[in-house]
Amino acid sequence: MSTFDSTKSSLSSILKEICEGKVQLPDFQRGWVWDDDHIRDLLVSIARSFPVGAVMMLETGGNVKFQTRPVEGLENKINKEMKPEKLILDGQQRLTTLTQALALTTPVNTRTSKGKKIKRHYYFDIRQALANPHDLESAIIAVDENRQLRTNFGRDVELDLSNRELECEKMMFPCDQIMDSDAWEETLHQVAPENFSDYMGFRSGILKSFREYQIPVIQLQKETSKEAVCLVFEKVNTGGVQLSVFELITASYAADGYNLRDDWFGSTIRKVDSRQKRLAKDNLLASIEAPEFLQAITLLHTHERKSSDIQNGKTGKQIRPISAKRADVLELPLDSWKKWADQVEKGFKLAGRFLRKEAFHARKELPYRTQIVPLAAVMTRIGDKWLEPKIYEKLARWFWCGVLGELYGGAVETRIALDYEQLLLWFESDDELPRTIFDASFQSDRFSTLRSRLSAAYKGINVLVLREGAQDWFWKAGIQELDLDEVALDIHHIFPKSWCESHDPKIPRAKYDSILNKTPLSYKANRKISGDAPSKYLDRIQAEKHVQLSNQEMDELLESHALNPSLLRCDDFDRFVQDRRQRLAKLVETAMGKSVSMVPDSNEYEDEPDDTEDEGETTI
Repeated sequence: MSTFDSTKSSLSSILKEICEGKVQLPDFQRGWVWDDDHIRDLLVSIARSFPVGAVMMLETGGNVKFQTRPVEGLENKINKEMKPEKLILDGQQRLTTLTQALALTTPVNTRTSKGKKIKRHYYFDIRQALANPHDLESAIIAVDENRQLRTNFGRDVELDLSNRELECEKMMFPCDQIMDSDAWEETLHQVAPENFSDYMGFRSGILKSFREYQIPVIQLQKETSKEAVCLVFEKVNTGGVQLSVFELITASYAADGYNLRDDWFGSTIRKVDSRQKRLAKDNLLASIEAPEFLQAITLLHTHERKSSDIQNGKTGKQIRPISAKRADVLELPLDSWKKWADQVEKGFKLAGRFLRKEAFHARKELPYRTQIVPLAAVMTRIGDKWLEPKIYEKLARWFWCGVLGELYGGAVETRIALDYEQLLLWFESDDELPRTIFDASFQSDRFSTLRSRLSAAYKGINVLVLREGAQDWFWKAGIQELDLDEVALDIHHIFPKSWCESHDPKIPRAKYDSILNKTPLSYKANRKISGDAPSKYLDRIQAEKHVQLSNQEMDELLESHALNPSLLRCDDFDRFVQDRRQRLAKLVETAMGKSVSMVPDSNEYEDEPDDTEDEGETTI
């Protein structure tokens, strides 16, 4: 059954309903932003009876409830208790423009093409419009909020239309009188009757076009689901910015008298503490946004729903699944938010503790923000049980399989729900292996293609090296210790870029630029390396006046980075990377709890565009 109607409505009737408050905006609609040029173009298009596109409205009174607001300019002119009959989903800017320019006598709030805010009243130069009906652009006159056109930096008044008599004398017709010009015509009779015949020509042409103009209207019926409304809105939204789930649910909850924005962002006026700021006290959780928080609550809500279906004897497809999909998040009841929000906040904080135990200390180190959602939801359910050895071991293995198997990039709503449910089952039975652990794999040739410091596997492997106790080659401290002390650190080539490119034969960039030839070091050690061969820069570091390390002491530092000091000292690049591949593979195997597939690395390398920053510029 169709959930929409397609028809036409007169511009005059639509403006009347807007001014009466029968047509309003859903509160999630963003503010009106059309500039002066767009306004002129729209007025000209209607004056010439050109199409300006359809508008889309939603019939109110159904299950979809949004907080609403009047069209801009009518905020103080409509009774706040007025319940709209329709909401504008598409066409907001056009209808707001026409309401402000045609139906209100207050100036239009707009901006210049360069973004400067201005206030304007719009007029038609009647004589110009009659003389050049095909060039109405030149007949549109815009004046300031005082109905004057000023020049010489505002010192001189070039055109004064500050009262109706002046408008009639100069044959400048105000656009805010287009739909009902009786009072203006009466003044024209009194002030300049000799101009009346010209005015009637203007009225039968331009004014008639506005008054008879029909706008195509697509009206969604009140039976339309919230998900469909939101998807339709985003499809037709030409602003280029997708609405977030949070914005849509905020509007929905507001209709029930609950301010979700205050809950999340806080309010000094209403003295509400910010949930987001409480989470951000843990720097690992500072990037968590409301949509992820809503997803975690939805997992718990839909889990309860599934359990209820089973208890009520439902079977097969009658049992609604656990879900983190957008449609289910949009349907999250306010009661579920109130029930779970505080508990889920604690779950996220426990997730932060888990990540720290796995040696993540900085937000930039986190491979996937999306994987924290099921982790936090699971923590909400199990509480302090996550510290029990067997549960912790399983949780860690699942986490690293997701990271190193690179399974949490892109659209992962289905995986989030499966992992949440399957982890809880796995904690109770060793036979219930989560799909993520089953799906995860790592092949040894992947090391050669890990060049971007932003990729999940790259970040994960880097942390695995760090948590083994990687020490700096200059400062007497661990890399993570230096990072926590905010000492500048670099991801640096172990065999320097310049050395590789000057080597005979030349080592291809695709070969020397992988994680196999990179490690985190302090800026001080980085400078000592320069572009020399390892055998040279190691001697230079060891001989530094305030370092003075023996070969054995230096080798211990080198080994802490999962590399072979002997191969480094003899400048044997090929054997060095082969050996490091084996060492890093062991770290990966331990974390994932499964073997790394050792496959031959390609002997053919082609230089590729750099997908990382220049060495020494990235702080880890």
